[in-house]
Amino acid sequence: MDETVVKWLYTPNCQQEPINLLSKLAVNLPGVIFQVLQRQDGSVFVPYISSGCQYLYELEPEALQADFQVLYKLIHPQDIKAFRESITVCKTTLTPWHWEGRIITPSGKLKWIEATSQPELQAEGNFLWNGLVMDITDRKLAEEKLQESEARYKAILDAIPDLMFRISRDGEYLDLKSEGANITLSREEIVGKNLQELLPSDVAAISQVAIAKTLDSGTLQTCEYQLPTPLGVKDYEARLVVSGEDEVLAIVRDITERKQAEVKLQNLAKKFAKAFSCSPDSITISTLGEGCFIEVNDSFVKLAGYERDQVIGKTSFELNLWVDDRDRLNLLQELQATGVVRNLEVEFRQKSGEIITTLVSAEVIDLDGNKSILAVHHDITERKQVEAQLRLCGERDRLLAETLVRIRSSLNLDQILQTTVTEVRQFLQADRVFISLNNPTLGIRTLAESVDPKYSSVLGWSTNDEAYLQELRNLLKDNLVRVIEDITKISVSPKVKAHYRKFQTKATLAVPIMLNNELFGALIANQCSGSRHWQPIEIDLLQQMSEQVAIAIQQSQICQKLAELNTNLEQQVQERTAQLQQKMQEVEKLHRVKDVVLHTVAHDLRTSVMGNLMVLKNLFNQGVGKDKGTRGQGGQGGQGGQGGQGGQGRIIEESPLSPPNAQSPIPVPRSIIERMIQGNDRQLTMINSLLEINSCEKQGIDIKREPVDFSTLLRVTFTQLEPILTQNQAALKNLVPADLPLVMADETRLQKVLSHLVTHSLQNNPPGLNFILSASVEGGMIRTQIQDDGVVMSKLECDRLFDLHVRDPQDCCSTAIGLKMYLCRKVIKAHGGEIGVISNRKRGLTFWFTLPLATSATNRP
Repeated sequence: MDETVVKWLYTPNCQQEPINLLSKLAVNLPGVIFQVLQRQDGSVFVPYISSGCQYLYELEPEALQADFQVLYKLIHPQDIKAFRESITVCKTTLTPWHWEGRIITPSGKLKWIEATSQPELQAEGNFLWNGLVMDITDRKLAEEKLQESEARYKAILDAIPDLMFRISRDGEYLDLKSEGANITLSREEIVGKNLQELLPSDVAAISQVAIAKTLDSGTLQTCEYQLPTPLGVKDYEARLVVSGEDEVLAIVRDITERKQAEVKLQNLAKKFAKAFSCSPDSITISTLGEGCFIEVNDSFVKLAGYERDQVIGKTSFELNLWVDDRDRLNLLQELQATGVVRNLEVEFRQKSGEIITTLVSAEVIDLDGNKSILAVHHDITERKQVEAQLRLCGERDRLLAETLVRIRSSLNLDQILQTTVTEVRQFLQADRVFISLNNPTLGIRTLAESVDPKYSSVLGWSTNDEAYLQELRNLLKDNLVRVIEDITKISVSPKVKAHYRKFQTKATLAVPIMLNNELFGALIANQCSGSRHWQPIEIDLLQQMSEQVAIAIQQSQICQKLAELNTNLEQQVQERTAQLQQKMQEVEKLHRVKDVVLHTVAHDLRTSVMGNLMVLKNLFNQGVGKDKGTRGQGGQGGQGGQGGQGGQGRIIEESPLSPPNAQSPIPVPRSIIERMIQGNDRQLTMINSLLEINSCEKQGIDIKREPVDFSTLLRVTFTQLEPILTQNQAALKNLVPADLPLVMADETRLQKVLSHLVTHSLQNNPPGLNFILSASVEGGMIRTQIQDDGVVMSKLECDRLFDLHVRDPQDCCSTAIGLKMYLCRKVIKAHGGEIGVISNRKRGLTFWFTLPLATSATNRP
């Protein structure tokens, strides 16, 4: 009807009819009929528009006749371009206009419209548009849904990786879908062929039966089979449904992996069954909600004490397994939150009523569509008991160690005993712990106690009843450790029973305190709330604590004796001190006498020696001249020749038989005079050294430090030693660098040290000695070395060379040399250095000493 109307509107005759004819037609049409005149100047006139615009555009006809451009504003922005282009094409080609697009009504509704019109070019150049606009929203929505459905169907079909075949009743392949499937044959090689041609005979027979059953029953049929492929034998599953008359649709899926997984699952199930039954840990399967047991293994039967048929079908609450019901709630909350629980420590009650501790690990599993709990219970009761025992042992050892420290560090016996009973009661968790001592004169009395405030105190309790005291002594004497778990089950005297009743004692543990193998007291623990089983570790603790208490008591007694002895000792010390002060005064007097004697004797010796030297030197000089004169007169030529070697001096001696003025010469060899001079020189040197050593020992060495150029000092010193080196035919090789830094030193004393070291080598070696002098800077010090090639010394001699001690009396110059070497060490030490000697492996000695460098302030000019 719509197409008829449109065609009729396009005819020239219709355009000559009155407008009211259009109105009559518009009443029976669901769309909008319009007539638009577009003038040559571009203006638009709307002769007619039907009332359908109220429904389609939500605008009144008068509004559109007044302003036809308002329709352009309703067109969807994405469709406006196509709309304008269609108008332009229509005007250019004068072909019928047709456009489909979207509009947005003033109320916001989105509509699809279809507009058709036949433009007519009039003589005046105007265009007349007669047309019809229809609402096609429902049709468009249906088309979109159909497209979406087709797209979904195609996507699903494309996403299925399975092969799909259309097969006739007689087994002919009619069509196939192989996209995404692993197939080795092409479409052309399959379509039109029969099952017997492509499949093994056994597989083709199975498939033929399945096709017939599917077509006859009209229901889904499945069959599984294996086919050899280039990748090996594969498992397939075919699902067949009726797809037409005498034809089926076969969906073929590769189930090789599934089959392999099923085999693995079956093997795993067998392993799980073995592990479930043979596991040493208890394993249960129960419902998640009620906790009803579905299956348990033999280990659970042994652990819980119930038979298997007593457990299956029962809940854990019915069996009263949970010691604390909140543990079950915590387990469920953790499973609901994470789906797994690991090593949750839980206490369970066995059938016998005994409490055990287990570590529970559980997971939520799906068992035949029901949520269940697979739980493994690892019994750690023994481990917990061992841990508790270890904690008790550790606490016991700590308590013993602290008690021992207190005993060693404190002399306050009351404090030690009170701290001991307090900590022992805390360790035992007993109601009362106290210490009683056995005094021969005062009887038994309690010295320290720690007690629960709910029970009576025994502190200060004592008794003088000798019969009662003897009974109490015998209880500990006959039983080194008295262990009573329930006093109602023992037989004692009425007095002891009354004592237990008075102090509410129900169980007791008493350990004697032995001192010198005698019963001195007891360390006692009481349980007042009821009977108690005393553990071996608790008994052991009290035994060791009693030993420590005995030590503390013995230490206290010793301290008392020491205090008594201390008074006498102080008096003795005062007396000894007075005696020592008196002796010190006497020693000081002796030192003063020694100093007087030393200086007096040294003064006299110096005077005598110096006088002897003067006489001997004068005599030596005169004797040499006279000897020369005698030889000049002729005399005894042969003796004169010998005198030239040994030499003789003449000593004038007065004889008692001679006249008073008569003098007779006594000939003395010059070598004797020389030895007398040398001996007096040594004596004088020794006396000077003794005086210097005495002064050093009393007052120390006076060192006058000043910056010294050490290189120059060494050069000058060895220049002064050249005569003695020449006399001993010695040679010196100087390797000292000229740019050594300054040292703070006493130049005079250092020259003496160098002279003494060289003299020692010369006097202890034959002539012809060679010296090597070297120096270097090491660690803020100058190290000087004097090396010779003379005789060597043992390590002991090297170590004692600079000590003050008497040397071998056979050595004529040993004492003097020893004093000089001792003074050398004193001088170097006073400078802040070190000195020593090293015996070389092959020959000779190496003397060395160190001196500190001068500071930067000292180095300034």
